[in-house]
Amino acid sequence: MVGMLLSMVTASTKADLPKEQVYSLFNQANEYFRQANTAQDPEQAKRYYEQAILSFERIIDEAGVENSKLYYNLANAYFLQGQLGKAILNYRRAAKLANYNDIHKNLAFARSQRTDQVAIKAQKRVLQTLFFWHYDFANRTKFLLMCISFGFVCIGVTGLIWFGRSTPVIITAIIFGILTTCFLISIVIDARAEVNNVCGVIIAKEVVARQGDGQNYPPSFKEPLHEGTEFDLLESRPGWFHIKLADDNESWIPEDSAELI
Repeated sequence: MVGMLLSMVTASTKADLPKEQVYSLFNQANEYFRQANTAQDPEQAKRYYEQAILSFERIIDEAGVENSKLYYNLANAYFLQGQLGKAILNYRRAAKLANYNDIHKNLAFARSQRTDQVAIKAQKRVLQTLFFWHYDFANRTKFLLMCISFGFVCIGVTGLIWFGRSTPVIITAIIFGILTTCFLISIVIDARAEVNNVCGVIIAKEVVARQGDGQNYPPSFKEPLHEGTEFDLLESRPGWFHIKLADDNESWIPEDSAELI
């Protein structure tokens, strides 16, 4: 578990909080975080983490600052305070905005601590292995790789125009043309999925998943679901979420037991 804090790069704010106050809150949150890490008394450390969390969330909620490093810091504070669900939620939010190794490392570690280890279907697991660049790379990274690949395609075409046909140049241009197309398709798929697919994380310690949107429906599973369990949102009704887990099982949970990414 990497418990480091990353600095906040930008602070474009709403009118609610001036930029100076945002930086003051951020520095204050970092100081609370460091004090929590060095505190000898667990209860005192917990209070410091709570203060750090409050400061980070004020920056997000009142100033409208949203970047991967801020969500990463907030996730670390939640994890070290023992709120696994909100830690995974904010690691996911951080990963959605950027592709840092520390984010994925901490997210993987947090997932390993969950009570519910929902198995991903074998077919999906194979796809994630074969097309790892589609599932693991952030769109910003894929866009950069697409631009680099397209640059090599342009260089190859220019070489063919100036120097005539050359087998190595043709093969190189074809390979980078395929890579450019793959990254472009991946970006388009992610963009459409971001619009159409909504994901979430259970933040309650445990919740009884039911077969319908009401407390009178029977439970969907023998055991309740626990904090940190991730899901895709299928439907939202007043007070209830219709969710699908990684193993494609569907159920309903109270809306206040989870947050959307």
